[in-house]
This record gives sequence, C-alpha cells and structure tokens, in this order.
Amino acid sequence: MPVKNRLAELHDEITGWRREIHANPELQYDLPKTTALVEAQLKAFGVDEVVTGIGKSGIVGVIRGKTNTGDRCVGLRADMDALPMNEETGLAYASETEGKMHACGHDGHTAMLLGAAKYLAETRNFDGTVCVIFQPAEEGGAGGKAMVDDGMMDRFGIEEVYGMHNEPGLPVGEFGVAPGPIMAAADDFEITITGKGGHAAQPHNCIDPTPATCAAVMALQTVSSRNVDPLKQVVVSVCTMKTSSEASNVIPNSVLLRGTVRTLDEGIRDMAEVRVIEIVQSTAAAYGCTAHIEYRRGYPVTVNHEKNAEIAAEIAEAVAGQGRVHYGRPPRMGAEDFSYMLLSRPGAFVNVGNGDTAKVHHPKYNFNDEAIPYGCSFFAELVERRMPAA
Repeated sequence: MPVKNRLAELHDEITGWRREIHANPELQYDLPKTTALVEAQLKAFGVDEVVTGIGKSGIVGVIRGKTNTGDRCVGLRADMDALPMNEETGLAYASETEGKMHACGHDGHTAMLLGAAKYLAETRNFDGTVCVIFQPAEEGGAGGKAMVDDGMMDRFGIEEVYGMHNEPGLPVGEFGVAPGPIMAAADDFEITITGKGGHAAQPHNCIDPTPATCAAVMALQTVSSRNVDPLKQVVVSVCTMKTSSEASNVIPNSVLLRGTVRTLDEGIRDMAEVRVIEIVQSTAAAYGCTAHIEYRRGYPVTVNHEKNAEIAAEIAEAVAGQGRVHYGRPPRMGAEDFSYMLLSRPGAFVNVGNGDTAKVHHPKYNFNDEAIPYGCSFFAELVERRMPAA
C-alpha cells in the first residue's frame, strides 16, 4: 500500500496549513494562533470531540471508527511549538515574528497529523477510537509530560501511542525506526567556581578561579573516557564559560560554566551526575576555590517498545516500499519529550525523511512539504492496521 490516494489529493491543502503555521511561529505553551487553527480544522473535519487546555495548551481530537464495537484506542502525537531564533530562509511564507522560527519542523508534524485526522474522520475505516494529540512545549518545556500529568492517557483510554519527527538527510519517502533507546536523556548543569579576584599584575594576592575552571572542564571529559564502558554512550559538553570580569587586567572573582550531559542508560545517567559534581568540587578545592553546582534532570531517555517499533516498521514499509525503511539504527544523542508518553504507554517514535535540507535548529531549515503524504499515510495506515474494521 503506497501513499493513500485521498491524502495525495489533500497534499496542497495540508501544505497550506503547514505554511500558515510556519509564518506564525509561537513558543512553548503560548500558542494561541496555532491552537486556534488546529481546533478550527478538527471541528471542520467533524471529529467526535475536540478537547482543549490539556497540559495547559494541548489539544486532543477524538475520532471513533465506523464500526466502533471495540474499546481499543490509539494515540497519535504531533508537537506544535517553534524555536526562539531568527529565520534566514527568505521564503515567501517565512516567519512574520522577529525572534521566532519553526526551525525543527513542528509545523510539518502538526500539518501531517491534521491531514491524517481529516482522512480518518472522512473514512472511519477502523474499529475503535483514535486520539490525535497536538502537544505544546516540546522545545524545552516538557509539554509531553504536562499532558501525561494532566491525565490524558487515562481520560481518553489511550492504550498505545506513536509519534513522528522529520529527519534532514534521510531521503523523502523513507523512514527510520528502531527498538529500545533511540534518543538520549538530556540533563544540564550550571557551575560557579569562586576564588578571590584582584589585579592581574598581583596573582599572588588572589585566588584565580580561571585555571581551576579550565582544569575542571578538562577533567569532566574523563566521565566519558574513564568512567563509562567504551561500548556505552555518554556526552558531557561544557557550552558556556564566562568570567565575572571582562577586563584584560582583572583576575575575576568567579567563573560560570553551563553545559549538558546526554546518556542512554539510567544507571549511567545517575553515575554521570555524581561524577560531574565530584570532579568539579574536588578540582575547585585543589586550586583553593569553591564550587556551587546546580544539576538539573531534563527529558528522560526515549525508549521505543520493541513490539511497537516492529509494528511501526511494517507500516512504514507498506507506505514507503521495500528497502526504504531503516530499521534498528543506532540511537541519537538528541532528546525528545515524547519520552514521557512512552513511559506512560507502549508505542514508538519514527523518523520520516526530509531530504537534502538544512539540519533542524538551523536558521535556513525548512520542513519539506514533499514529505507530507508519507507522514499522513503512515498515521492513517497505522490506525487502520492496529484497529481493523470489524
């Protein structure tokens, strides 16, 4: 079964929704234009229920099958929020809001799920219920957690849940999926190493926190090289280093570090937190300084359930064709808050090809509208296969 004919017919209409969302990017939970568009379209499609305000600004549309004799319920999720950055694509439908841009393709994800919802509401060729989930605040706001914590899974009786993300570099019409851990846990830290500032010509009268900080940064690399099995994965990256003084003749009183720790295993995650704290504190003390550390747990590891990943791969192959589904790929060290939904229910997260485009989070990135029929067809076929009409 290739791309569904009806979804191919809807391609231009779905593209229009996508470009409208792209031109009006919104951040985190503050999504009035985006949620208004989603709500209006779902009601126009004739879905059975449209429930708003879940997890602050999330939306769930409920579509019941033509032969609704079963009590099964499948959830399909798309994220809606943009990123706080400027767009440099020069597109006719580029962002109209300074400092905001759909640089991760959430506009495309939302449009594809709307397209699938329209098809499913028209055909209803399944036995059970599908919940189309439109989630806020994936970009750092844990909107997936907010919707789960708001009781979404139990409220709608969702038994399994699936999500999708575009992937630049993967050809349009191809999919990627794997069982087990597929994306990393993302934790971050903020460290202040404090000494005693003073005149740069009199270092003996100071306690310089800069060499202590440099030593700590280098020592943190041993978390990966000396504390973890070489066959396991962990990334410790220090991304910000800022002294309390910017003058060339002043030894600063303190130095600020910010960074991230990425892991694919909860045991390694725990170990990495302990080691980061121990290394920084002991290194600072060796230089006569003190260290204040704030270590924050972020999104957990995204883990695809094995059975559901196999199901997703079979459906993707039915849409894309043989040899166009990359199954069992190595995990990525990026993070995704769909992880919270997969902790709550079995399911899988898949990638759909975006072609040869700029990478996500780049000012020249743009979602590839040619991917729309494939993503929509995947969602629709998934529902019809998981809940076949009686």
